[in-house]
Amino acid sequence: MSDIRKDSVTFHRVAEDEAGQRIDNYLTRLLKGVPKSHIYRILRSGEIRVNKGRADASRRLCAGDEIRIPPIRLAARGEDLTPGATFPVVYEDNAMLVIDKPSGVAVHGGSGVAFGVIEQLRKAHPEFRYLELVHRLDRETSGLLMLAKKRSALVKLHDMMRENVPDKRYLALGVGKWNRDIHHVKLPLLKFTTADGERMVRVSEDGITAHTIFKVERSFTDFTLVEARLRTGRTHQIRVHMVASGCPIAGDEKYGDFTLNKTLAKQGLKRMFLHAWSLTLPHPLTGEPLELKAPLPDELQRFLNSLE
Repeated sequence: MSDIRKDSVTFHRVAEDEAGQRIDNYLTRLLKGVPKSHIYRILRSGEIRVNKGRADASRRLCAGDEIRIPPIRLAARGEDLTPGATFPVVYEDNAMLVIDKPSGVAVHGGSGVAFGVIEQLRKAHPEFRYLELVHRLDRETSGLLMLAKKRSALVKLHDMMRENVPDKRYLALGVGKWNRDIHHVKLPLLKFTTADGERMVRVSEDGITAHTIFKVERSFTDFTLVEARLRTGRTHQIRVHMVASGCPIAGDEKYGDFTLNKTLAKQGLKRMFLHAWSLTLPHPLTGEPLELKAPLPDELQRFLNSLE
């Protein structure tokens, strides 16, 4: 990468080994110290140009693309206030990193979040020459999160995700009794924005195909612990499919029972009960089978024990 002067218009040409990245991720790495919220703002405004045209944040770059970057003024030039942080490591080698993400931590900055897992890991590990998210977890969801430490690994992992190769399983506590006749939920999901500007998802015939496989693990008087296996990876998929099945996730502040959630918080459940506990896939570079597990966090296990 060439040097970027933040006080003048600059042009940058994408190299062969930089191709395929989303432009928002590319700019985050290029413009170190610039808040991600500002990067999204100048993308939305059209100030960032790719080959003289506007570019959406999700655009993937090609080798040879010319990027125009406007003057960027910072209150404290070059100052990066992102705190370095480490997270429990479940698996790591020179190609990939899998961590056990805690609840309440966003995977990346943006949308009012100054920084997330990826920014904190990059700050804590300057020795990592490359580090990118493979997929995402909701902020309140805990569990297994994959990151790539090589571009070749990221490309292969994304290919596997598109082909539904990774077996990703979650544990969720539903409010009420789960209908044991429900195993496969295939309901299309549509993203929308409320009048208050909140981003939501609902079941709609106009939505995108979504498929979740559910299995009852344990039944309690007023709750059901289910395993959810993703066959597609849509935003809020498990949460909305469980609501549509008459069993919203306990502690879910966006789609759950808000009055009940206040009661559950007093009883010890202060977060959404959704945890990515199991991940099975071939290694992206060697093909070696990987079977990774992250047990329920202590606060979720304690709440389960209290239901006995």
